[in-house]
Amino acid sequence: EMDPLARTGGLGDVIEAMPAALRERGHEVSVVLPCYRGIRESKDFVVRSTGVEIPIQVGSKRVQAEILECVAPNGVQIFLVRQDEYFDRTGIYGTEGHGFDDNAERYIFFSKAVVELARRVLPPPQILHVHDWQTALVPVLVKERRLPFKTVLTIHNLAYQGSFWAYDFGLTNLPGDYFTAKGVEFYGSMNLLKGGILHADAVTTVSERYAREILSPEYGAGLDVVLRENSGKLTGILNGADYSVWNPESDRLIPQNYSAETLAGKKACRAALLAELELAANPNGPVFSIVSRLASQKGIDLLLPVIDRLLADDVRLIVLGEGDLEFERELTIASRRHGDRFAYRKDMDTRLSHLIEAGSDITLIPSHYEPCGLTAMYGLRYGTLPIARATGGLHEIIQDYDQTTDRGTGFLFFDPTPEAFWDAILRAKRLYQDEAQWHSIMRRAMHQDFSWPRAVERYEG
Repeated sequence: EMDPLARTGGLGDVIEAMPAALRERGHEVSVVLPCYRGIRESKDFVVRSTGVEIPIQVGSKRVQAEILECVAPNGVQIFLVRQDEYFDRTGIYGTEGHGFDDNAERYIFFSKAVVELARRVLPPPQILHVHDWQTALVPVLVKERRLPFKTVLTIHNLAYQGSFWAYDFGLTNLPGDYFTAKGVEFYGSMNLLKGGILHADAVTTVSERYAREILSPEYGAGLDVVLRENSGKLTGILNGADYSVWNPESDRLIPQNYSAETLAGKKACRAALLAELELAANPNGPVFSIVSRLASQKGIDLLLPVIDRLLADDVRLIVLGEGDLEFERELTIASRRHGDRFAYRKDMDTRLSHLIEAGSDITLIPSHYEPCGLTAMYGLRYGTLPIARATGGLHEIIQDYDQTTDRGTGFLFFDPTPEAFWDAILRAKRLYQDEAQWHSIMRRAMHQDFSWPRAVERYEG
């Protein structure tokens, strides 16, 4: 996925920004995406045919991959693999919180198409950089066919591994000895991410702390042993934030721009946000927000027990995101219970997500684990201070505020419990009452620099 063509989360932001940053440093970069329905139907992109069709063997079937091309708004060349049987659908990976039943076949086909396209492109690529389980088969295919490409696999979230039943292995058309401990087999199933870890030339993940965490049984999602055995090629590189998109000084999606030196625009954004969501204006306390997938990883189970306590005071809460149906239902019920103080919106909306970032005072990130934490980076730049659990990339991005030294850019808690989360909320609420002190922290936060050129230098190294 790649924003703005197709996006479900932070991965889309990364694939938008990283190639552009590499391109600015003189590298020739192209991105390959499935031609999802939303891309084909969009009027924002001029999609052209390359005239190339590649036959792809998927198990016993021979399936045509039509290669299209377009240019992203940031100037990066994009190749699109069109096969309507697999990608002409409403969702990207699934619908209503469930993955498509044929996801193994869809992304095995796509991975094979990427390899075949790489063989035909001139000049040939030196590096194939693949992301998450959906393309983790690419390094396996490259090694099996002894192709002259180096491969890099980036793990954005280890919990999603592309694990499918053993019968789907036949779709890869790989020799049988790849369905072993030295291939894609994992406890009797096919695990695409595990195969990628074994066969990629280098493996990266999206923060240094997360790279250390996933070597442990607690965070390793069952693959910790595999990762420890391959730790010599594992590197943690903190993602960057794309400040050409996420910057309150230039953001065209918010009603008034502002900076660390001129904060008046943030008040205007706050008022506009509350008005748009039909929440009571001018609360005495802060406006809290969450923009996130509603998954157990994101700590929504820590938020639900404290909602009533939080909204007993004159504060506002805004949640934007979809995912787990139970979480959606609980948030919908709570928003009806606190109609003028809490707004829940399910459908992801780019404009609204920017307005929430600009108009909120505090962003809540109570994740059980968080590989990177782009939301925290965005919050800091917009002066929306984060309350977050100290895990993964969040621990690298946010410096916990210490009142004795007057240092810090947010509020961290360590135990994954509603009580620890609530204590962090109370700390922030008390400090919010001191406007001068709060503005001082906001300005410090807004001057933090997590731009992509820094991350790209690590990839080049």
